[in-house]
Parts: sequence; structure tokens; C-alpha cells
Amino acid sequence: MDTRPTDSTDRAFLGHPRGLAYLAFAEAWERFSFYGMQALLVLYMVGQLLLPGHVEHVAGFPAFRAALEAMYGPLSVQALASAIFGLYAGSIYLTPIAGGFLADRLFGRTRTVTLGALLMAAGHFLMAFDVSFLLALLCLVVGCGCFKGNLAAQVGALYAPGDLRRADAFQIYYLGINAGVIAAPLICGTLGEMYGWHYGFGAAGVGMVLGLLIYLAGRRHLPAEPLRARTKARRAPLAPGEGKAVMLLIVLLPVLAVAICGNMQIFNAYLVWAQGNVDFTLFGRTMPTTWLITLDATTSVAFLVGAVAFWRLWARRFPEPDEITKITIGTAIALLGPVVLAACAAHAAATGVKTPVAWLILFHIVNSIGIANVFPVGLALYARAAPPALGSTIIGIYYLHFFAANMLVGWLGGWLDRMTPIAFWLMHAGLIGGAALILFVVRLSFGHLLRPASGQSEGSNISGTDGAARHT
Repeated sequence: MDTRPTDSTDRAFLGHPRGLAYLAFAEAWERFSFYGMQALLVLYMVGQLLLPGHVEHVAGFPAFRAALEAMYGPLSVQALASAIFGLYAGSIYLTPIAGGFLADRLFGRTRTVTLGALLMAAGHFLMAFDVSFLLALLCLVVGCGCFKGNLAAQVGALYAPGDLRRADAFQIYYLGINAGVIAAPLICGTLGEMYGWHYGFGAAGVGMVLGLLIYLAGRRHLPAEPLRARTKARRAPLAPGEGKAVMLLIVLLPVLAVAICGNMQIFNAYLVWAQGNVDFTLFGRTMPTTWLITLDATTSVAFLVGAVAFWRLWARRFPEPDEITKITIGTAIALLGPVVLAACAAHAAATGVKTPVAWLILFHIVNSIGIANVFPVGLALYARAAPPALGSTIIGIYYLHFFAANMLVGWLGGWLDRMTPIAFWLMHAGLIGGAALILFVVRLSFGHLLRPASGQSEGSNISGTDGAARHT
């Protein structure tokens, strides 16, 4: 086993170890491939794969569809695509647990990351064939589980425990992620919509191969594999009141899942609705639908930075709110996003004219302002409020609400062709508003269980998030 010590004198890359450059660029290409494929997925299923002449060729699909309809009831093409997307996107947040186990107990991080990259590349290229669609999704889900968490762990392992460069390193790491998220729809989405779906998926596969090659090229600069502990450490007991805080954090998970359903719908029914109801003509040219993902990522980055700056300025003159208050405020703002979409749908129904794409910018701005006060602040809350004895476990539990949110979005998306667009988006606004109300009641009744102890930093201004806190 490689037992090289961490070299605190390595500052070859922007004052950081060389390994950070390889890890950041590898992750940027992985996110490019992941979001390039995801931007196309629902549109591809609705526009081609699930239609007669194609769906019959998908291996194992009759049994797979029967299992989904056993959960959701009879599904139209659009509802079926939504359910598949929800299951796929939700599973992405479960497999990193298994990927961490493989790395810690069997293969080590480097081999597990390499395996994950190979599986993801195979999944992208398998999307080129109808018959291998389900196998492609399985490869992507398992591959992402092997890749995602372990690569981030290697970034942290580049630094000694007291090295203050670590926080800055994750900022650089996530800048690469955001670049990949923004570029993916522009390249993969354009190729897929304008020249053929499989060109877009192929571009995503090429991106993943590039990420793997960069990662392998930097192997000698990566941190040593951690040694497994041979003795079991005794876990510290919970302090008085910590058990109640843990229970409250767990109870809040389904509320958080509902709070973000409007945001998580962006990759699913939102694209299908926009494709049929929005005029994508911009400066005399028709914009691909998938470019909405780039718009979303761009506004998300901008307003995440803006949220951090706003609360810092606020704290100079007023007491800064605790995390549960910020999450409540963010959720209340986020519910206005679906209201904007409902207004667009109402205008289109009244005039018979498609909504100009410029109006969707307002939706993304409002949604990004709200989500900037939900995703990163929620992670900060769970990281701070978790008892030291359960810190890693609570963070793992926190990510389960993304699984629940995607499953919910998959079910909600199935109502798009059974409701008017106005009612569809108002339904999302109502759900988010209900979540905001519950969060407000929790803040009033149980907020004291989650407030920082005297002298403890809230740590709520977390920056550096996957896809600007949205694509974690």
C-alpha cells in the first residue's frame, strides 16, 4: 500500500498540490458528462425512446415498466419518462454509500474511482443503442456511486489536518464542477437536439473518457490510500439534548424533500413543458431546450455568491439569522418560481401565444435566490447540529432527502399531461408553500434544539457547492 505522507510544501498548482489540478479537471469532465446526459434524458425518452418502433427493442423493458406501474399506476409516455428519471436521479444519491464501502473495505479510492469512471463511460456509450438503455442507466448509477464521493475524499486527503488550504482547495474543485455543468448543455444538448440524440450521449461519453485519462495521468500525485483501523474506537455517548436534535433533523428530511421539488423538476417535466410551450427564438435563432440547464447553472452560481455577500453585509448591522430561519426564508422565496411558470402558462392560454424564453429567466432568478438559502444552508445545519459521535452518519442521512425529492418529482411529473400547465405549476407552488409553513412552525416550536450553542459558529455561509449548490 502507498503510504506517502502528505506534502505540505507542494504548491505547484495555484499554491496547492499538483494532485488538486488532476482531481479538479477530472471532476469537471465527469460533471460535464453527467449533466450533458441528464439534460437530454427526459427529452430523449419522450421524443424517441419510449415511442413505438423503439421501446419494443429495450431489453427487459416490459418487466421494468410493469414494476413502475405497480407503484404509480398506468403511465403515459410522458409520465413513464418522468418516473424513470425520478428513479434514476434518486438512485444517484444512494449508490455513493456503496461506493464508499468498496473504497474503504476492498479496492481503495483510486481503484474505485477508476472503476466508476469506466462504468460511467460505458453507460454513456451504451445509450447509443435502444436495447441497452436500462443497462446504460445501471452503469451510470453504479459508476457515479463509485466516483463521486471518493474523488472528493481524495481532495481532502491532499492536506494535513491543520492545513488551512483545504477550504480554498474545495473552492477551486467546485469551480471546475460549475464549469462542467454550464458547458454540458451547450455542447451535449446542442448536439443531441440538433444533430441526433446519440451524438449528445456520445459527447458525454467522450467527456467521461477525458476525465478518466486526466485522473490516471495524475495517479502519482494523488494522496496515499488511508490505512484501515485495526481496532474499533469507542463512540462517545450523546450529550443531553443531542438525541432530540437528531430526531428533529431526521423528521425534517421529508419536509426538505418537498421544499426543493420545484427546483428538482427542472431536469424533468420543466424541460418537456418548455419544449412545447415556450418560444425559444432568441436574436433570430432557435435556442435548444437543453440550454435552459446552462441558464439555470449560471444563475445558480451568481445568486449563491450573492447570497453569501448579502448575509455578510446583513451581519454587519443586524444579527444574522440561524440556519433554520434562512432555510424557511429560502423555501418561501422558492415557491414563487412555480408561480412564475403558472403565470406564463396562464398568459399562453389566454393569448394562444407561446411564452417568450426571456420570461423563464425570471423563473430561474427567483428559484436560484431561494435555493441558495436552502441547499448550502441545509448542509451547514446538518453538519453543525449533528452530534460529534454521529457527524458522518448525519451528513449521509442528509443526502437522503435528495433521493426522496427525485422520487417525488418523478411522480409529480407524471401529472403534466393530465393537468393544465397552470394547475401543474400551482400544485408545485402549493407543496413548497406547505413545506415553508411547516418549517416556520418547526422554527417557532423546536428551533431552540437546532440553534448554535453560545460561542459556536453557525457555519451557514458555505460556498463551493456542486452545480452551485443545486447539483450536489
